[in-house]
Formats: sequence, C-alpha cells, structure tokens
Amino acid sequence: MAPHYNSAVVSFIFLSLLAFQVSICLSDIQISSNKTTMAASAVAKPLFACDFEVFGRVQGVFFRKYTESQANTLGVRGWCMNTRDDTVKGQLEAPLPQLNEMKHWLETKGSPSSIIEKATFTAAKEIPDYTFSGFSIKR
Repeated sequence: MAPHYNSAVVSFIFLSLLAFQVSICLSDIQISSNKTTMAASAVAKPLFACDFEVFGRVQGVFFRKYTESQANTLGVRGWCMNTRDDTVKGQLEAPLPQLNEMKHWLETKGSPSSIIEKATFTAAKEIPDYTFSGFSIKR
C-alpha cells in the first residue's frame, strides 16, 4: 500500500509543478504582450499639414460650422474663415488618414445647404508637432 501512496503523492506534486510552470509561462506572455502594446502606443503617428480653399456656395450656409464639427469628429486641428472672395479657406493638421478624410469631406460634402464647385489644397507637409490646440473658426 505504501508504494501506491507514494505514487499518488508524486503525481500530485508533478501536476502541481506543471500547473505552476504553465502559470508562469502565461504571465510571461501577458507581460510580453503588455510591453508590445505599450511600445506600439508610444510610437507617434506622423503629422501632416496643408492649406485649403473651398469655392462655390459656401458662405451663409453654415459651412464653417459644419467644417469645425467634422474636424473635431476626425481629430483634425486647424482653422477656417470666410474670405472676401466668397470662399472659405483654412489650415488642417492631422495624421495622414484623418487629413485625407477631411480633405475628401471638404471636396464632396460640406454643409447640407452648400454647393461645392471645387476645393484646392496645398501639398501635405510633414510637421514635427501640432501648431493648433484644436479646430477654430476665425472671424
């Protein structure tokens, strides 16, 4: 009977050590995963800036207000203003995907009552950091 008892104890100890080792491996994987996640989030996306001007029926139709709202939704910074030539011009700053989405919106959507004839943009230039703290309407 004694050898059977020792076998049960040895099996219990073996399984306990195995479970402990698996637990250590899983925590190592979790730590490694957290380091990878932190490293990925610490990498900043490159920022780009460009100027724009939108032509058509864009004044008196809440175009600037809708532009500000869309920019804030996308996380785009900059400003816009009415011009004496009945256009709306401004500057945009954002990572390239958001900048391109905002440019597309300015070319094709605008405010519900606006009629966009065309929109012009300067070439997007990479910038080291944001110049603006948000998006504003200049008066």
